[in-house]
Amino acid sequence: MPSLQDQLRGLVYSTEHGELCPACRQPVAECRCAAVAEQSRLAELDGIVRLRRETSGRKGKGVTTVSGVPLPEAELKALAKRLKKVCGTGGAVKEGVIEIQGDHRERLKAELEKLGHTVKLAGG
Repeated sequence: MPSLQDQLRGLVYSTEHGELCPACRQPVAECRCAAVAEQSRLAELDGIVRLRRETSGRKGKGVTTVSGVPLPEAELKALAKRLKKVCGTGGAVKEGVIEIQGDHRERLKAELEKLGHTVKLAGG
């Protein structure tokens, strides 16, 4: 990681290339930072999908989180859409974790196993 001084002194725009990525200093069109981050996220996964019910930081409202799904971001969003449709509720994808509103662990487990994933119920 470059020092703070190096970060502040870095070039952010070039008349030749346009806007530059602050992390890799490449033109935004050629930046590979997002792809590298996605590959490292997928490499850390163990292939087991974990379903967890969470209420902390949500004012008592429970959500079911689906983490560890070994899919790229675009396919993860499509899976989230399918799971939300199965449960009939809303939700979102945040940092590789699918959040489904309400406690739908059993329904989600059945659907994910039908899709061929190994599923574990984790947490409370």
